[in-house]
Formats: sequence, C-alpha cells, structure tokens
Amino acid sequence: MYKIAIDAMGGDFGSSPVVEGTILALKKTKEKFGVILVGKRDEIEPFIPKKFRDRVEIVECDDVFDMSESATDVLKRKESTIFKAVDLVKQGLADGVVSAGHSGATMSLSTLRIGRIKGVSRPAIATLMPTATTGGRSLVLDVGANVDCKAEHLVEFAIMGGAYVKEVLKVENPRVGLLSNGEEDSKGNEVTKETFKLLQSYPQFIGNVEGSDIFKGDVDVITCDGFVGNILLKTSEGVASSISKIIKQNIKKSPTALTGALLMRRVFKVLKKQVDYAEYGGAPLLGVKKCTIICHGKSNKIAIKNAIYQALAYVKTDINKDIEENIEKYKS
Repeated sequence: MYKIAIDAMGGDFGSSPVVEGTILALKKTKEKFGVILVGKRDEIEPFIPKKFRDRVEIVECDDVFDMSESATDVLKRKESTIFKAVDLVKQGLADGVVSAGHSGATMSLSTLRIGRIKGVSRPAIATLMPTATTGGRSLVLDVGANVDCKAEHLVEFAIMGGAYVKEVLKVENPRVGLLSNGEEDSKGNEVTKETFKLLQSYPQFIGNVEGSDIFKGDVDVITCDGFVGNILLKTSEGVASSISKIIKQNIKKSPTALTGALLMRRVFKVLKKQVDYAEYGGAPLLGVKKCTIICHGKSNKIAIKNAIYQALAYVKTDINKDIEENIEKYKS
C-alpha cells in the first residue's frame, strides 16, 4: 500500500483544509493508500473518522516553518513539520510528500535530503495549465525554482516535462516546445537559441512556441526558465481572476446579460473549474528521486485532495527511470 507524507500545518490556513482534504481523498477513491500527517495531534486526531484511522498515521510536531522565513534556514529546523514530512520519504517510510507550506523550503529539503535523479543538475517545478481543447492540459516548467538558467538546464526541463506528461498524464508522444518570442528558429535570446540547437536531437521537440500557444492545446510541454515561468503563471492567474470579475460586473449592469448568464451558468461553471488551481492540486518538483508535490499556500480541501491524487499517480509510474535514461541519451 502506497503512503503519502503530508505537512499538515504548513499552509496559510493551518491544519483544517489539509485534514479535510486528506479525508476527502480517502473517501473519494476505491484505491487503498495510507497517509502520514505531520503536525499537532490534538488538532488532527479528533477530525479523523474511525473508519479511516487504520490508514492515517500522525507524527506529532508543532514547529511550523513560516512563509516569511528564508528557505535555507529550514535545514536547521529538523523538528519542523516540513522537515519531518520530507524525512519520512528519505527514510523510505513514505513514497511521496505533499506540502502547502513554504515552497522554497520544500524544494530545498527534497533536493538535499531526498536527492536528485542521476544526470539532473537542477530540479524544476512544473505546473499544469488549462487549454482550449476539451479536458486538455499543458505542462509548464520551470515556474520558479531556477531563475537563472543555462541551455543545459532547459534541456533537462524539456526531458523531465516530457517524461511526466508521458508517464503521469498518459500522453504517448508528448509534444515539447521551447518558450520564445516567436516560432522561427532564429527567435529568442542567446540561451534559448542554444537550447533550440541542443533539443533538435530530442524526438519530442517541436520547436519554439509562443505564450499564446500554451492555451491552444497544440503543445503538451512548455520549457522555460523559472523567471519567465513564474511571471507566466502569475499573469495567467491574474487574467483568469480579472475575466471572472469583469463578467460579474457586466452581468449586474444589464438585465439582458443577467438572463444570458443564467442560461450560460453551466458554461461559466466549467470555465471556473478549468482555471481553478485547486483542480490541479499542486506542482510536482521534477528531478528529485521521490515524489514531491508543492501546493499553493492558500490551498483548500479540494486542492489538497487533488494533490494527494497527483502524488499517487506519480508514485505508480517509472518516471524517474524515464528521466534518467533520456537525460543520458539526449544530453550527452
């Protein structure tokens, strides 16, 4: 039975959404798995239904690494919830870790305590984005782990992203693109131009893609450095939120628009679901030896539930073997 370690205290809202999301995950699937919740026992145990207590372990811990702290300081905090959760994976007591706490701390601990896959110089945070195709998703990486990158790092991201989409999302031949300011081979800065040359031997590489291509569904993996990727992610979240507000403001101004909105409410519901980060759960940290899912600090119970499902889907694959083999093959 697979086990997922969960930092129960790290998010913006404490243990409540984490515990609720964990119970929801246990309820909503027939798959048998266990969880290890790391946090304050008196805040967790009363909310675990009796029928799930044989599948939920609690590791007592009340030291929470704050969002305002420096990520490098987490290595000194061996009694913190995130340190203990990651260490459960390192010790082989859990197959993966999920945290809505300090993303930098989670990334640092996973990289240094669990370790990198052979051939990976820099792990990357990947995130799923909605596309115009029905049920479609594209994977963007890196979205914040590596601000300054060399061409060799972007090649690694492309290979890791391709492996994730193939193994976890079950896309047989994922299309991998390099984010640039134009589709032409000559476009981009010096790093992306060099990356383009290096990726030409990688069979999944389809060339340069532009920002607008991410949402069309014509590409499965979009590779970029963490500086560009993080701006892209935050901009996308802002646009989705603004569109929702604009629609609501205009509906209130017009009775005709209100009538139309009532007729279109199912469409609006689907749209809201597609752009909601909670539906994707969290962002996998690719390139480390064991599964690490980094969640939004404001994650609700739905996001935590989906992050746990994401971790389960990850640990059942041969993604790390795929990454190691392809990096050796196409980066040499």
